[in-house]
Amino acid sequence: MSDHLIVIPVFNEAGTIESVVARARRHGPVLVIDDGSSDESAGAAARAGADVVRLGRRRGKGEALRRGFREALSRGAERVLTMDGDGQHEPDDIPRLLGAAAAAPDALVIGGRLGRGPEASAPTVIPLERLNAMRVAGFFIDWLTGTALLDTQSGFRVYPARLLASVEAGGGGFVFETEMLVRAAAAGWPLVETPVTAVHFSDRRSRFRSGPDGFAVGAYLVGQTLRRLGRELLMVVAALLRPFTPARFRVRHRELHQFTAPFRDTPALFMTAVGGFVLHRTAETWRGWWHDPRARALRLVAAASLATPLLLVLLGLRPLLHAAGVDPLTAVIGRLYSQARLAATLPRPHRPRLAPRGSVSPAAEPHP
Repeated sequence: MSDHLIVIPVFNEAGTIESVVARARRHGPVLVIDDGSSDESAGAAARAGADVVRLGRRRGKGEALRRGFREALSRGAERVLTMDGDGQHEPDDIPRLLGAAAAAPDALVIGGRLGRGPEASAPTVIPLERLNAMRVAGFFIDWLTGTALLDTQSGFRVYPARLLASVEAGGGGFVFETEMLVRAAAAGWPLVETPVTAVHFSDRRSRFRSGPDGFAVGAYLVGQTLRRLGRELLMVVAALLRPFTPARFRVRHRELHQFTAPFRDTPALFMTAVGGFVLHRTAETWRGWWHDPRARALRLVAAASLATPLLLVLLGLRPLLHAAGVDPLTAVIGRLYSQARLAATLPRPHRPRLAPRGSVSPAAEPHP
């Protein structure tokens, strides 16, 4: 009996699901959750050998995945691999994901489509509009999770059963997968990314709707970011007040006494020494705060948050700018929402271990 279950949520994918299931079944049992399709998706999946659970009406990807997770847990699966049924996930990459999961059994494994570096050149098969949205979302998710992921929007993943039993996400639709990353990281589960093939069909419309789905994911991230910023700002205030606590006063006065003792017989030199000590300690304190990784990350996120209105304006003007042959939107995103710059501020233990692309059973790489 397989220790994993492949769960595929579908909605009106009769044209692709049979092939996807047939190829996925080479790597394990498949469960298809039909999210109220009006076509023959369920029948096509069953003909290819999948177990099929049909929802009475369309409930969204989040609810379809929740149903699949419950079924997997009831079957005793140790891990659940999720993928889409529209053909944009390569079933032959399943062994690579399972290999990464075997190497890091306590991790949520994400199949990344954007290469190996935070600013790696994205595959040309991913439309620029979608790529820009992925980068903005990825910037904030990286900060919220403390992990330098490249492709936070990939639904090609492996979830440990113990994670699914302990972490719950209440969001629906495409928010569900974003929320699972944030909640898993908050609960202490590591996030591991391994490269997978990027597949895109120019003649097939994505189930991700840039309007309602993009707004829902954005609203969730705005809420999470504001809450986190609030906590971080309270910590900044506490850090600014800490030098004025009695314990710090005693230490600082003792150090001041030691530093100025040789000059006490000469008032001018003594006052100069006091002023030099104060300036030096103040500069050292502010230098430490300025270069502290958490403070650097906070500045980047604050700047990105304040730039959101500009981003929305450029998004609204995109048709006119495109007609004029200019693309300031991509430049702004590359500058203000750089995952590479943010990655340099993240705690080293939380950076992902990228599994080598050429290995089917990759071993976890050491942290850089």
